[in-house]
Amino acid sequence: MARPRVYPGELRERAVRLIREWREARGVSDGGYTAISSQLGLQRETLRRWVLEAEVEDGSRPGVPKADRERIAELERENKELRRANEILKSAAVFFGAELDRRQKK
Repeated sequence: MARPRVYPGELRERAVRLIREWREARGVSDGGYTAISSQLGLQRETLRRWVLEAEVEDGSRPGVPKADRERIAELERENKELRRANEILKSAAVFFGAELDRRQKK
């Protein structure tokens, strides 16, 4: 699999803006990917994905914005680490509890 290209943020914003202008000029709510992608030298699917992500970000399409996805991922990592620490503490409590029980029986 080839390494994905990294495009500058300005190109991404410009491409999304051009799609929106293209649609507004024609009075349509979809399309324009082929025309704009050929002008900018992008893959049609890349442009389509950028537009979908921009629509989710501005709230015109249902979905989870990028900032929320990143926060959820961060919270999931933190939750995983806390569960792991909790298991370690439980194991330690069982170990030391058993050690105290052995000492009292002598």
